[in-house]
Amino acid sequence: MNQPEENSALLARAAAGDQQAWRAMVERYSPRVFSFLSSHVRNPDLVEEIVQSVFCTVAQKLSSYVEQGHFEAWLFRIALNRLRDEMRRRKRHARPVDAEVLGDLAPPARIAEGVTSEEVLALRDAMDQLPEPDRLVIDLRHVGGLGFQQMAEMLHEPLGTLLARHHRALRKLKEMIRRRLGDEDESQ
Repeated sequence: MNQPEENSALLARAAAGDQQAWRAMVERYSPRVFSFLSSHVRNPDLVEEIVQSVFCTVAQKLSSYVEQGHFEAWLFRIALNRLRDEMRRRKRHARPVDAEVLGDLAPPARIAEGVTSEEVLALRDAMDQLPEPDRLVIDLRHVGGLGFQQMAEMLHEPLGTLLARHHRALRKLKEMIRRRLGDEDESQ
């Protein structure tokens, strides 16, 4: 059975109340949803809370969901909506917080071999400077693992627009990181 057929069967079983299928689905998708949300929220406890909210919504709506190969786009749309709801809620109830406390909330970076912590900080800083639409495309693609077609369906935008935005965002990131690290060699 190929991946889309296997996914459809898993979703159908989970929608029918099969607890084993539900657990398999959560195990398959929750790490990607967690990573996506973590790229926007530096508090792991809050990210976990939002992930739980996402899967509660999925559990409630899964029986009426009709699988047509768009589950990941649907799932990440729910995650994005929950994230936006939480950010709006927090903005309404915002209280000043000491910057040192906020710094403690940032999760430790998983640093790939050969990547310095300074490069990770430069990337994080550059991502924070990107306009929200650019950052969202980068996060959905590189953190969430969505394909461009899935993102186009999820965001209701033309594929070409997303491809161009992704390319421009990567170029912006590269330039911001190069400037921050003082690397004048643009050939890399």
